[in-house]
Amino acid sequence: MADEERGAREPMSKVDTAWLRMERPTNRMMITGVLMFAGPLDAARVRALLLERFLAFRRFRQKAVVGASGAHWETDPDFDIDWHVRVAALPGAADKIALERFVSDLASTPLDLSKPLWQFHLVENYQGGAALIARIHHCYADGLALVQVLLSLTDTAPQPEAHAELAKTWLKRDRGSVLERLLEPMQGGLQKVFSASEKTWQKLAQMMADPSVAAEFAHEGSEITRELAIALTLSDDPKTGFKGRLGVAKRVAWAEPLPLEEVKTLGKALGCTVNDVLLACAAGALRGYLRDQGEDVDGLTIRATVPVNLRPLEHAKKLGNHFGLVFLDLPIGEANPLCRLERVAACMRDLKGRRQAVVAFGLLAALGMAPAALQGPALELFSRKATTVATNVPGPQQPLFMAGVEVRELMFWVPQTGSIGLGLSILSYNGRVHFGVIGDQKRVRDPDAIVRRFGAEFEKLMLVALMEDWSEDFGAADAAATLGRYA
Repeated sequence: MADEERGAREPMSKVDTAWLRMERPTNRMMITGVLMFAGPLDAARVRALLLERFLAFRRFRQKAVVGASGAHWETDPDFDIDWHVRVAALPGAADKIALERFVSDLASTPLDLSKPLWQFHLVENYQGGAALIARIHHCYADGLALVQVLLSLTDTAPQPEAHAELAKTWLKRDRGSVLERLLEPMQGGLQKVFSASEKTWQKLAQMMADPSVAAEFAHEGSEITRELAIALTLSDDPKTGFKGRLGVAKRVAWAEPLPLEEVKTLGKALGCTVNDVLLACAAGALRGYLRDQGEDVDGLTIRATVPVNLRPLEHAKKLGNHFGLVFLDLPIGEANPLCRLERVAACMRDLKGRRQAVVAFGLLAALGMAPAALQGPALELFSRKATTVATNVPGPQQPLFMAGVEVRELMFWVPQTGSIGLGLSILSYNGRVHFGVIGDQKRVRDPDAIVRRFGAEFEKLMLVALMEDWSEDFGAADAAATLGRYA
């Protein structure tokens, strides 16, 4: 390393600083990813690959340092690749359950603040192949950027020279995704909100101190202030088993993947998007889980905070956090799967015409420059208004290879914030949709019981589509009676 780089410092952005300061023992601010491979991986090749491609992003040689005047990036003079790439073996049968437990332990374990905040864990004995678990702190980048970083480690063929065109192919295919459609009406106000961050947190402090001020702004403020006030005046999410005191242990699980083409066909038949279908299935899975826990959920609606990309997709390789959050209604109290889907789709349509995500981005920047005494209460205030974090990332629809070995499955989770104890992740890859859950162990003791319901909820919607056709031929009453047995 050049002498001028040793100990080099760079200021950390206000938004990245906010994510660094959100770290809690009950919610580690890590993005956790799992790549499962069709064959064994060589540890030496993995280390060499990370040195070549992952560390091409200079930021990953830097550690996050908090000082009296704020946070900054500092090059680690003692960087050791062997500390950041660890080799492990699963016990017993080394099956999916064993891997889920291992990932759960890692998701519960903090990264070392004295070093760059990332690690890769290579599991050498998973189902005849291998698995690679990545843990990267959210202050380095948001989910879209980190997915792109992980993709930069892969190739489109077993030979490494195929990797150069992957980013261009994926980004071209992803144009027009739900992320981009949500972004379009918001781009105009982004810079305005970001540049006004200091005023934003001052208004936030004023509204938190006097709720009547928030109510006034919700009706009479500027567009940006009004969105902030509306978010502040949302009611707290209803009490369910997913809400409550958190512990320090996380549990993760992922479902058997669904065929993406079937999801697209169903969405087209029902007049909604792939995203609508998948989130409605997730809501149905949560409903079934809570009912099996003995809870009465009829009529309840909970909210999910959904990250929305706020950068041009061609800039996805740039690190840092550049996303907002929107509140999405999940009608878990709706027994009819078709009505549940219609309500999710209607909420998504409403969000597409608003600037809620831009306001949330400005709020994150504001919290990064606000006094620490304000950040905690503000974070708790917003986290009370949602039960889960839900992410949906469209990945490449072609097989990928790392170090010459095919990636069979992908899964990832973003962290939850404040008192939120549940995360839902949806990722499409190579023609299949992967669904996963991460939950606080006190709030979600058996995440597998949720993910097992995801496929069943999709089958219910498939049945609904068939019933719709059947009702045209044989009568709506017979179709409704049949559907009622599956609600």
